[in-house]
Amino acid sequence: MKRRHFLKQAAAGMMLPVLFDGYGARAFGQESAFVQALAKLADVNDRVLVMIQLNGGNDGINMVLPLDQMSKYTSLRSNIAIPETKALKLYNTLTTGLHPAMTGLQTLANDGKLSIVQGVSYPSPNFSHFRASDIWFTGANANQTLTTGWLGRYLNTEYPGYPDKYPSPSMPDPLAVQISAIASTALLGPSQSMAIAIQNPDTFAALVGDKAVQDPGTGTNTPAGRNLTFIRQQQVSSVQYAAQLKAAATKGKNLVTYPTSNSLADQLKIVARLIHGGSRTKVYYVSLGGFDTHASQTTATDTTTGTHATLLKQVSDGIKAFMDDLKAQGTEDRVAGMTFSEFGRRVASNGSIGTDHGTAAPVFVFGKGVKTQFIGKTPNLSDLDNGNLKMQYDFRQIYATLLTDWLGETTSTVTSVLQQSFQLLPIFQQLYLGTEDPVADFRLYPNPASSEVFLQSDVLRGEVHTVDVLNSAGQWQRVPTRRLSADQFQLTVRDLPMGTYIIHVETDQQRISKRLLVTR
Repeated sequence: MKRRHFLKQAAAGMMLPVLFDGYGARAFGQESAFVQALAKLADVNDRVLVMIQLNGGNDGINMVLPLDQMSKYTSLRSNIAIPETKALKLYNTLTTGLHPAMTGLQTLANDGKLSIVQGVSYPSPNFSHFRASDIWFTGANANQTLTTGWLGRYLNTEYPGYPDKYPSPSMPDPLAVQISAIASTALLGPSQSMAIAIQNPDTFAALVGDKAVQDPGTGTNTPAGRNLTFIRQQQVSSVQYAAQLKAAATKGKNLVTYPTSNSLADQLKIVARLIHGGSRTKVYYVSLGGFDTHASQTTATDTTTGTHATLLKQVSDGIKAFMDDLKAQGTEDRVAGMTFSEFGRRVASNGSIGTDHGTAAPVFVFGKGVKTQFIGKTPNLSDLDNGNLKMQYDFRQIYATLLTDWLGETTSTVTSVLQQSFQLLPIFQQLYLGTEDPVADFRLYPNPASSEVFLQSDVLRGEVHTVDVLNSAGQWQRVPTRRLSADQFQLTVRDLPMGTYIIHVETDQQRISKRLLVTR
């Protein structure tokens, strides 16, 4: 549930006695645990997404190693293959390891804070850096050209009226921040970028100023007048955002030591500082280049060293320091991130101790909220598509999962943003935490229950996509379910162990959850 929706509904009834699920909630004195829980749910819109672009086409085969196919792996890339004895081991798997330079991400994976999605690509992949990047940025099909970015469309939906209506009292900070001289196409909205590009907050404030300027006014209704009005509006917004960024950067602190000589760590350090300083920015975008390793990917004498190893160490060390900083700040519950590259590399190495443009590659999703260490199987090196790994998942499935299960968007909104429907992936745990709507007219009875449970609500009259039962760990439970009428379902819970569960319903309009206590 989005905070502004919750507050809008709650404000009208703040002076009245309120009963939720039979429990009273007082609007005065010490807040009950229930009211505090509502506040936590209302703050789901405070969640943050961090995108990390690995520019150039990352070699995912040397990044995530197929330990169950080392003989085939070594024969296909003998001049760059990582020895099995040097691979970093991961808990709960004997088939997959990490490049030896990635000790930081090994720790995160073993701590349950990293999910590796195998074989990510899209149908009919493109091997041009520019076109492939554009497809990932916009979320387009291979034969389609879009003029807006997927994150730009999301932010435009979430914050309509940008830039004219922003900054605003409810959203005083930039919607998105990219640590760069220019903003990515991924953040391009219908009329302009939805992001502010900065190299650091202090430089940005010094460049555009952070003091109030005159109202932009309205120019004459001529091409020159309209352009002048636009430029003035941009100046006003930039100055206001500069002040906000500078204030957050001044208030925020980095509580761990970041690695030096690491440009990705330098960018993530700024992101952590802004988050700690109270910035409400929704999306942060950072990048690291150099992954187009056609030649000298490794050194001839030691394949665990070289250009690619250096890059992977920067990625691993940078993300690990960032996650440690968030933990020290107490903000790690709010942040999830994703790494991506425009394509992977071919399975067989070339004669220049490198790899050429390929297709599918692993994507990393990191954060305290992930629940699955691996999604998909170790790629089959004996079953290739013209020398390339076969796709297991469309990259837009990860986008859809981030929008739905992390940022709390409805199915209809996500379908609109991505311009088609994609199956979600089981990346995040306890999905209901961001979507429970205690205000909705949604009856669940009897509660507590021992055998049969009934759901009744007008929202069920539309198309119902799922009626799921989750345990307290966010794991799906097999429960017989049948529809009794247009607005009522029956669930048989007699085989469930005693405990607390979440009934999670997704319709074409919204996602709603209710807690259920099963007793005997």
